[in-house]
Amino acid sequence: MNSLLSFVLVLGILIFVHEFGHFLVAKLCGVRVLKFSLGFGNKVVGKKWGETEYLISAFPLGGYVKMFGEQQGEEIPESERVRSFSHKPVWQRFGIVFGGPLFNLLFAVVLFFTMFTLVGLPEPVDTTLIGHVSSGSAAQKAGVKDGDVILSIDGQKTTSWIQVSELIKNSKGQEVELIVDRDGTRITIRATPVMEKIKNIFGEETGERYLLGITRSEEVRYQKAGIVESIKAALIQTWNLIYLTIMGIVKILQRVIPASELGGPIRIAEIAGQQLEAGWMNLLYFMGLLSVNLGVLNLLPIPVLDGGHLVFLTIEGVRGKPLSDRVMEVSQKVGIGLLGTLMLFVFYNDIFRIVQRWMGS
Repeated sequence: MNSLLSFVLVLGILIFVHEFGHFLVAKLCGVRVLKFSLGFGNKVVGKKWGETEYLISAFPLGGYVKMFGEQQGEEIPESERVRSFSHKPVWQRFGIVFGGPLFNLLFAVVLFFTMFTLVGLPEPVDTTLIGHVSSGSAAQKAGVKDGDVILSIDGQKTTSWIQVSELIKNSKGQEVELIVDRDGTRITIRATPVMEKIKNIFGEETGERYLLGITRSEEVRYQKAGIVESIKAALIQTWNLIYLTIMGIVKILQRVIPASELGGPIRIAEIAGQQLEAGWMNLLYFMGLLSVNLGVLNLLPIPVLDGGHLVFLTIEGVRGKPLSDRVMEVSQKVGIGLLGTLMLFVFYNDIFRIVQRWMGS
């Protein structure tokens, strides 16, 4: 139930923010907005205020803003063209289309700013506390356990994880003596570091070094921050996630990250439920991450997506005239085919993961 509620909450808010971006910029440009819908398909509930009908539609995975004169080639009376999307200058149409992804990115900044203002800026605590011992590693075989605190290595006192890392790396594969604190008891452990490959966040090998197979505790403390500091940190956080999202797409195309890692709505619902159980701050962070993902993915140059429309508008600006109806029609069909295939693939991944869990339980 948590997964369903958090999924509806998160996705509903992010879709609303995205479509509101299109809606607001359209209004600022003087375009008449006919419909504002959360979801696609048949209308579930709707209400008309002014010139716009606001809807909740049957299929929840998306939304749309329907504007007057949006369809290319649509006959618009001379007197109505001032409110028509297709009769606006290219730069205004570009701004309307770009408004959706932009609002998703700005919304992430707002979420992170709210988090940093309420709880402070996260700062890793540099200790020698072991957070995790890898299964089958040299450390596990020697008897090291999660939660041990490394007091010294080969007689040298350790007060930071950097020291621990350097002493193990410089062991040159020779046995090292660890003195650890385990629930108040000092224990001496001898372990031999093993040469292992180092991988980055995307799983790419970046080198090799001597390791025991231990990782530091992820403990953090929060420092109170003012408005300026929180805004700066929120911008940096959003930019880092934009970069990671772009690089993640690149690594998938390069086959560094297997396509089986892609997740769809079911996976999002599961993670959203887990984050809600972990606390509202975790859910807000997850929502910020998804908002960045939604903003970046919508800017991909694929027909049907906002990025595809931006490409068409850029070409129109350079050529001085839009692409032909035939080219636009074929492009839209290709885009729909690509998105449909991707949707089926991520649903397959989601269901396959569930089946694997059931078989493993």
